Amino acid sequence: MCYDDSARVPFPPVIAGGAADAGDLTLRSADGTEFAAYHARAENPNGAGMLILPDVRGLHEFYKELARRFAEAGVHAVAIDYFARTAGKDTPRDESFEFRPHVEQAQPDTVDADARAGIEYLRSADGGSAARVFTVGFCWGGSNSWRQSATQEGLAGAIGFYGIPSRAEEYISRMKAPLLILAAGQDFTPVDVTEKFAADVRAQGVEANVQVYPDAPHSFFDRTFDQYRGECDDSWRRILEFVSA
Repeated sequence: MCYDDSARVPFPPVIAGGAADAGDLTLRSADGTEFAAYHARAENPNGAGMLILPDVRGLHEFYKELARRFAEAGVHAVAIDYFARTAGKDTPRDESFEFRPHVEQAQPDTVDADARAGIEYLRSADGGSAARVFTVGFCWGGSNSWRQSATQEGLAGAIGFYGIPSRAEEYISRMKAPLLILAAGQDFTPVDVTEKFAADVRAQGVEANVQVYPDAPHSFFDRTFDQYRGECDDSWRRILEFVSA
């Protein structure tokens, strides 16, 4: 897994305000599936919305905290769960959740359908009427996020931490929204594999920005790792610049 229950989201470098409203909610996918989500609306919005795609554990506390951190930075946010079709929407996604069978049953098209419902929520009045919607994901969610560049209409950009490029490669020819790729140099995915993925995306005429943190491990974006504070601050800066651009 990427993050256990002790992980904590780094604070953004600039706090634009608090979360005007935050909490659990239920969203509905186009196939009628109801699934769990968590939203946070920015007190001082900058016009952007962020769909958060979690790691293999689904919607656990780290991603709820991340939604609140985005709201503090002026970005409306909603984090979604993937596993309502196989695990139900009300089962807690804490460390007791046996996530692996549900990851194996999850399909790209249902993940994308649930992502679409989250995007539509951010564009709605309830979600903050975001004018520009982005996605961000971690590990499995990182490659899920990059895939949204190909599967979502009008997406402003797709951000991924620690994603495995092979999970998104078949979608490169359909990608439209720019990518931000944040990679750990000490991850199990070789840096040259990540850089080739970005080059292949750029060859299709789509922007793909790569930042490698040479000394950082998988899941470095965690404020309990004080030695990676610089990498966390830089990641936040790049995300917020990407959203502003």
